[in-house]
Order: sequence, then structure tokens, then C-alpha cells
Amino acid sequence: MAGSDSAATGAQTERAVAAVWRIESARIVATLTRFTGDFGLAEDLAQDALLEALAQWPRDGVPANPAAWLTAVAKRRAIDGWRRRERYDDRLAVIAHDLEREQDAALDAPPWDPDAIDDDVLRLVFIACHPVLSREARVALTLRVAGGLSTEQIARAFLVPTATVQQRIVRAKKTLAAAKAPFEVPGRDEFPARLGAVLGVLYLVFNEAHAATAGEDLLRPDLGREAIRLTRVLAALMPTEPDVHALLALMELTAARFPARVDAHGDPVLLADQDRRLWDRGRIARGRAALAQADAFGRGRGAYALQAAIAECHAVAPSVEETDWERIVLIYEALGRIAPSPVVELNRAAAVAMATGPASALRIVDGLIADGALRGYHLLPATRAELLLRLGRAEEARSEFAVAAALAGNDRERALLEQKARG
Repeated sequence: MAGSDSAATGAQTERAVAAVWRIESARIVATLTRFTGDFGLAEDLAQDALLEALAQWPRDGVPANPAAWLTAVAKRRAIDGWRRRERYDDRLAVIAHDLEREQDAALDAPPWDPDAIDDDVLRLVFIACHPVLSREARVALTLRVAGGLSTEQIARAFLVPTATVQQRIVRAKKTLAAAKAPFEVPGRDEFPARLGAVLGVLYLVFNEAHAATAGEDLLRPDLGREAIRLTRVLAALMPTEPDVHALLALMELTAARFPARVDAHGDPVLLADQDRRLWDRGRIARGRAALAQADAFGRGRGAYALQAAIAECHAVAPSVEETDWERIVLIYEALGRIAPSPVVELNRAAAVAMATGPASALRIVDGLIADGALRGYHLLPATRAELLLRLGRAEEARSEFAVAAALAGNDRERALLEQKARG
């Protein structure tokens, strides 16, 4: 019996550590990067602190402020390492003294406020999007350290092998170390060079919040709130950049639907079945205002603004039937011209099905299948299955649902698709 109790405690501790890391990892790594001045060392120290938590928390209990505990342990490990390398000078002594004071205060303090402005995480995003890195490396590294995504989740998001993502992250860290990249928000003259990469990363972090690629939860609202918070900070830093306001609009309008997208058990609720009274009207208002602000610059709508306009169509519609699907199809066509991708085309097909019927949409989907660009993407057979079902081809639809279920990485999505495959 004692053995089973110990095993249960260990399992609870692992879940607690995983939860803390999922929610707080970006702030912990960002704080440690500022403390050490070494991005790679910061992540190694954070991982060491996690291992220590797994050893101590089952015995001593989870601390009141676990993120502060992990940060303090990691800082102490950094100091110990500097001591061993005989670099314990007067400056280090001051840091150690400050650490004592910070730890005492932090352990008594409430957990971090997710809406508080904390530039350390934004600095982490900017350093991970440094121009010395390739675009693929910037995105992978930022999603890993600032978004808290696993390499497997990042690989799913980009439809590439996990080993490819791992190699990109390792190379990115080595490149940053060799370039001695400073841990800071760059000067305003450097903003344009990094803006596209930073916005792209924030967009992908939010996408993971909107539809988790793996795990037991369909949504990750904590990740969504962090992506929105960082985008707000960026909008304050760059108030005349329409793309920043457009991305913020897209996030707000999309997050407004989160409360209705899962039921009391955490299972998915399809758009047609959602209780629109649960949609967050405050977020809708903020999103529409941000989109209007982006439009006010008069530079035309880019990819984020067009996606926000689609989200706005959904947000203002009283029901699925009363949604302006023709307008959504036109916006997707415009989006396909300025930012073509097979995922955009798949989304256009879903809108076409609502606007003109499933037959024309099925031709678009079959073209995507023939092209092969979305091979392994579960939403391709899932969309085809829905179209077949509407066309009365139930047996074929069940087969496609089974294919989609086998490809789905998220437990909730997989269960829903398996249920549909059974008919």
C-alpha cells in the first residue's frame, strides 16, 4: 500500500511540474537569460531545476509559488557553476545577496499575473528571432522556449519530422552563442527586420492555443492569453505598424469563441452547435477595434488583417446559417493571392461548402489530395469526410473519418473523429 501511495505521489508531482513548466517556462527561461546573459545556459539551468523539483516535491510538497522556486534553484545552480570556474568575484557576491532577498520575497508573493507587462518574455522572443538565424530556426526556437511547445508539437505544426525540429533548435542555440547576441529588445531601427519573424511566431503560438496539436486538452487558453499579452506589448512598442494591430485583432476575435468551443467535459463543440451567448463580447469589441485601427493606416489589408476579417464575420453572425459565407469565400480568395498555402485553400473549401454546396468544395479538397502538400494533415481527410456526409456518401465518409482519427495528435479531436467513423 505504501508503494502505491508513493507512486501516486510521484505521478501527481510529475503532473504539477508539467503544468508549471507549460504555464511559466517562458518567464523562467527569460528571467534566467537576463540573469546569466547566456540563452543556452538559461534553458539548461531551467531543465536542471525541473529535475530537482521531481526529486524534492514528492518529499516536501509542491511550494506555494513553484515558478519562483524553480527560478531560485536555477539561479543557485548558475552561481555554483561560476564558483567552480573561479569566477566568484565581487559582482557575483552582490548577485547572490540579491538572490537571497528575491527568493524570500518571491516565495511569499502571489503567482505571476498573466496580464502584467513583463518585457523579459518579449526580449526572449526578439533574441530567438535574431537576424543571424534562418526563418525556420527562429520559429522553431521561439516556439520551444517562449511558447513552451515540445519539439513533437512544433513538428506537427509544420508537418516535418521531429528530428528536423530538434536539429534546427540545436543549431540556433549554437549560432546565437557564437554571435554573442545580447538579451534585449533591439533598437527601434532594427524592429522592421525582425517584425515579420516575431509576428509569425506569436501567430503560431496562438494557433497552438486555438487547436492544441497533442495532449488531452483541445484548447490551451493559458498560451492564448500569453500570445495576446505579448502582442499587446508589441503594439505599444510599434503603434504605427498595422500588421501588429491586425494580428491582435485576429487573436482577440478568435479567443472570444474559446468559452463555447468545449463542453463541460472538455470535448469539442462544433461551430454550428456552439452557444453564442458564451462568446466573449469584450474580446469581440477589442478585436474589431484593433482591426479598425489596422485599417486606419490605409495601407491595405495583409494576411493577418484578412484572417481577422474572416473571424469578424463569424463573431458578428447570429448563427451559422446567417453567416456571410459569400464574403468569407471572397476574403479567403484574397488571402490565397497574397499568402497562398494549402491550409488556406482547405479553409476556403470549407467556406465554399457553406456558400455554394459540398460538391464544388469536394473538388477543391480532391485537388489538394492530388497535390500531396497536406499529406499527414488530419484536417484534410476530416474535411473531405464532412463533405461526403453532406453528399449522402456515408460509407466513404466513415472511412475518411477513420483516416483522420489515425492522423490526429490531439486526444479530444481523435475521440470525436473515431466516434464519427463508427457512424
